[in-house]
Amino acid sequence: MLASSSQSATLVEFFVNEGKKQKFTKNEYIIFSGESPPGVFYIQQGIVKAYSITKYKEENLLIIRKESEIFPLIWALTGKERSVIYQSLSDTITYKIPRDRFLEYLNNNPRLLSPVLDMAIEMYRLHSERILNLEYRSVRERLVSFLLTTAERFSIDETENSKIINVALRHQDIASSINATRETTSREISNLEKKGLIVKNGPYFTLLDVRSLKKIIQ
Repeated sequence: MLASSSQSATLVEFFVNEGKKQKFTKNEYIIFSGESPPGVFYIQQGIVKAYSITKYKEENLLIIRKESEIFPLIWALTGKERSVIYQSLSDTITYKIPRDRFLEYLNNNPRLLSPVLDMAIEMYRLHSERILNLEYRSVRERLVSFLLTTAERFSIDETENSKIINVALRHQDIASSINATRETTSREISNLEKKGLIVKNGPYFTLLDVRSLKKIIQ
């Protein structure tokens, strides 16, 4: 990490002091497809899903944003728009700043580029891992890689060999992320459950044997 705790705290203070506080209920849309982003959002609480719609009218999960992160980050820094939808996956609180004010603040406070750069690097890492994940031949390998990567970002109550993923995941979201059909993804999830490697509680996953899951993709 490039940023110090004080730099990160100062950036948060900027959003809280100058931004517009907004509350979104679960599954509420924040930015619609084809809509120019209304500003730069800081997530104080909650989880936000970013996805696109394919030519087959299916959702394509891109990334899941969590607390203390900024979106849409590429647009905020470059001004280049993409047809990406942002939707809350839980009750969410954000602070919104106009893009020109966000850039002005960074230009006047260059030391605060460090926390923003940390977020950009993390986003690049996640997208790179997704690309590498698609190199696995089998759907099972891609599924396991997806679950392990997601657990790194959203796990709670973890032990040395088990992790609870604290974010709701639909089979369709997983399928789109690993380039598989929903039916095949559901079948592979069931196979991992039968092997005692994972367990599902509604849309939430628990990885019961992380070491064995890692062996599948090694």
